Amino acid sequence: MSKPGSGLTHRPLTEADTPAVLELLTASLAGGPTGTRSAEFFDWKHRRNPFGHSPGLVAEDADGRLAGVRLFLRWQWRSGGRVIPAVRPVDTATHPDFQGRGIFRELTLRLLEEVAGDTELVFNTPNGNSLPGYLKMGWREVGRVPIAIRVARPTAFARGVRGVLARRPAGTSRPVACPLERAADWFGGPCTGLAELLRERAAADVTDTRLAVRRTPEFLRWRYGDAPGLDYRVLTCHRGGELSGLAFGRPRRRGPLTEFTLADVIVRPGDRGSAARLLRTAAARARRDPAAGHPAAGTAPAAAALRSGYLTAPRTGMVLAARTPAGPLPADRSTADWRFSLGDLEVF
Repeated sequence: MSKPGSGLTHRPLTEADTPAVLELLTASLAGGPTGTRSAEFFDWKHRRNPFGHSPGLVAEDADGRLAGVRLFLRWQWRSGGRVIPAVRPVDTATHPDFQGRGIFRELTLRLLEEVAGDTELVFNTPNGNSLPGYLKMGWREVGRVPIAIRVARPTAFARGVRGVLARRPAGTSRPVACPLERAADWFGGPCTGLAELLRERAAADVTDTRLAVRRTPEFLRWRYGDAPGLDYRVLTCHRGGELSGLAFGRPRRRGPLTEFTLADVIVRPGDRGSAARLLRTAAARARRDPAAGHPAAGTAPAAAALRSGYLTAPRTGMVLAARTPAGPLPADRSTADWRFSLGDLEVF
């Protein structure tokens, strides 16, 4: 057993470690996107992922006390017809009693070595505090992913933005009401036309070499239908009686604001009409202000977004950082090489 810090050893994460890991993550990162770090959510995220189980390492002291944890979420991108296996660094924490011993760096580099044999790409969206550490470990800042928003009530939205900037609390912890159908309920039905829509979409995307998430019915069900506590909703549209598009999103609070985050919009190739219908319906029926998303450049949703009232918000978005398990990405790689939605990069 090698030593990631004085008096510490590291070993693979096991299922028996879950309670201690959840306690450590809660102490370091609070309750996460659902407000509470549950074993159900952890199992869904790291063990039921259709792309594979999450590899993980823990550091512990001589008494078996957990000092740190590091996990990589399995992911799959597609470039044309080729599948690119990837991982996303997530859920890392160091116990306050063990900080300053290089645990984060050691576990991260060790885990990179472990996934090198079956992984081509490592990507994540670090915040301003963690980005410098990743850059020192060989990550490269690929670029910023902008967010497009549609505002229905400008005056109320402006007041809410001022509240967010002033870091005013939401004023209530109650779930955000939303009349849209729950994704879990939709996936509980026949999902008529979904497999055909995805096959048609995949066939058209073979000529696009940008990296796009490998979407399958199983992945979408896991990502949006089975996610415990994330309250994803679904919108569908039909043309000639057939499913022509669908969108997934969720209502959420940002201080005094409530927004509807459009995680994914999927339509038949070139169907700007269905894309526009989904974008407008999401903004109107969700009854949240604003509606926010990231329609990838060169797609039908992107072409429909501007016509549907979505504008790129200044000084927003996430920083995308990436590397290969062996080292930095080529210097000419940029966000233009990706075709992702907001749900592909959303922290969950």
